[in-house]
Amino acid sequence: MRVIAIDGPAASGKSSTAALVAERLGWAHLDSGALYRALTLAALDRLGAVAARAVEGWPVQRILALADELPVRLVLAGAEFRPEVAGVDVDEAIRSPRVTANVSAVAALPAVRAWVNARQREAVEAHTDGVVVDGRDIGTVVFPASPLKVFLTATPEERARRRLSQRGQPLDDALMARESAELAARDHADATRPVGPLKAATDAVVLDSTRLSLVEQVDQVVALAHQRFPG
Repeated sequence: MRVIAIDGPAASGKSSTAALVAERLGWAHLDSGALYRALTLAALDRLGAVAARAVEGWPVQRILALADELPVRLVLAGAEFRPEVAGVDVDEAIRSPRVTANVSAVAALPAVRAWVNARQREAVEAHTDGVVVDGRDIGTVVFPASPLKVFLTATPEERARRRLSQRGQPLDDALMARESAELAARDHADATRPVGPLKAATDAVVLDSTRLSLVEQVDQVVALAHQRFPG
């Protein structure tokens, strides 16, 4: 199986690392979070934020029906799987604050996770040259037989700094504290959900990137890939 699974908490640099590793190896890159976000965007746009968060919870069957009808899918563009909703590339739209605020709740639904996992496996099976997949349960649930699993992490403070820098916001103490608290809450939600919780696979290489540059962490994963996938 030519799959590299990169897992880790929010703002640990998974997607950036995975994309660059894929580029260095000449493989494709699949960001599992993009598909969860695309589903969330579709639900918010078609069902409305109030209806989607009704008292009885997110209407999972309606969300999955939308996913098949619109459809919500992954499309290989060059060497990257990109999310589409109704034939429109939504890679930028899924990064909006309203999607970010709701994606954890949608991703926690067992039926949604099963649907997304199936789409990821289909994408990888159709691309035999090799795929680097990043997410939160790739090595533990989606591709447990992957020859190389990496769990990428960093301190909450460093992840908060990266997130604020990415947004172009000042790195003052108040913003850092708020961002760190939000990331900690996201970590807790991801780690304690009953289906596909965030955790390192037992055979994963744990890579703490707190004091590593992006280039350094990519170099380490590429070196591991050359060991696990000779030739």
